[in-house]
Amino acid sequence: MLDLTIVVVALALGAYLAFSRRLAASRSWKATITPLASIMGSGFLVSAPLLAGIVGNLAVVCMALLLVLAFLVGGAIRFNIRHFEPIETREHGPAQNIAFLSRIVLIGAYFISVTYYLELLAAFAFKAAGVHSEAAADGLTTALLVIIGCVGMWRGLKELESVEKFAVALNLGMIGALILALALYNVHRLLAGTWALPAISSDIDLHDLRVLLGLLIVVQGFETSRYLGDEHPAEQRIATMRNAQLISTVIYLVFIALATVLFHGGLGADVTAIIDMTRPVAVVLPLLLAVAAIGSQFSAAVADTEGAGGLIEDITERKVSSRYAYLLILMVTIVLTWSTNVNEIIAYASRAFALYYSLQCGVAFFVAHRMKGSARRPHRLALFASLAVVCFLVFALGIPSGG
Repeated sequence: MLDLTIVVVALALGAYLAFSRRLAASRSWKATITPLASIMGSGFLVSAPLLAGIVGNLAVVCMALLLVLAFLVGGAIRFNIRHFEPIETREHGPAQNIAFLSRIVLIGAYFISVTYYLELLAAFAFKAAGVHSEAAADGLTTALLVIIGCVGMWRGLKELESVEKFAVALNLGMIGALILALALYNVHRLLAGTWALPAISSDIDLHDLRVLLGLLIVVQGFETSRYLGDEHPAEQRIATMRNAQLISTVIYLVFIALATVLFHGGLGADVTAIIDMTRPVAVVLPLLLAVAAIGSQFSAAVADTEGAGGLIEDITERKVSSRYAYLLILMVTIVLTWSTNVNEIIAYASRAFALYYSLQCGVAFFVAHRMKGSARRPHRLALFASLAVVCFLVFALGIPSGG
């Protein structure tokens, strides 16, 4: 009965998100779903097992700290949308120089994230098939990179974008069904008197802290609102980015809290451990999670490939066409695929986005510093400077799980 309920909830929620005319007509929803889908797709499925292996029963507390950091950084980016975008191309100064550098860093971060998404897709696909081969996973990742790159060079990625709407809807539907299933499982354990925190280590040392810093990627994605200016006005992007971060915060904290009862030893380095973790909850969950992971990671990889291609065109003032940009992305990501494993690429992606966030906070600092009178608030300057330092420390110190 629970299996049927999970399938019905996942399909019903996914179908509503994909086919609702009211949502399709809402510009605010469109501006919200882009960062929300990116945040939830970045690391929702890997967050619980990786946190369990690093910090044990303190997972929900550590996730809360990551989410607070992400929300504060999001605040700096929202500040930039309101105060920096109007002067970005009209003036020259430290803020503009740092912003240009941050766009170059973001291209590198996209290279890494594309690799990360497809390595994660391959890991879940082979987990579902019962195959354990790193070479085979790298081969599948490479094949998908070649497909995306060749389609991009040949006809552009607009055609592949059509799957994104359905992949995002399926992923969010799966997340809703998973949380419902975990809630029912926890209630059942409570009523049966068998609910208890798992007997695993929750000690945190410096190595664990560095690994935790390497998990910033799981709450990354909100910055996409910064680059939706052609489709949505500034105030709408500011409000919807904040909403996306608040919604994802609630979802993450509820998920980690409900999943804690399933933690056990030996989860640290297995990014697909959510498959085995959820088997006691419902038989259908592992298959549902694998299918949703494959769809969401593929659509995320397409989106970031297109984003990187667009940034390369923009930065080079179209001296490098999208065709050659996609070729460059293809070559770099294939090298990354065969020189890293999925745990390493998670840490590298976190560090790359942390450097981008550090630079964005630097932009916010210089914009705030040039304000006059009461608009120049000392606490705001201190916050932006502190965030820039913290994000740089994430970049400098983050390491892979098992590293």
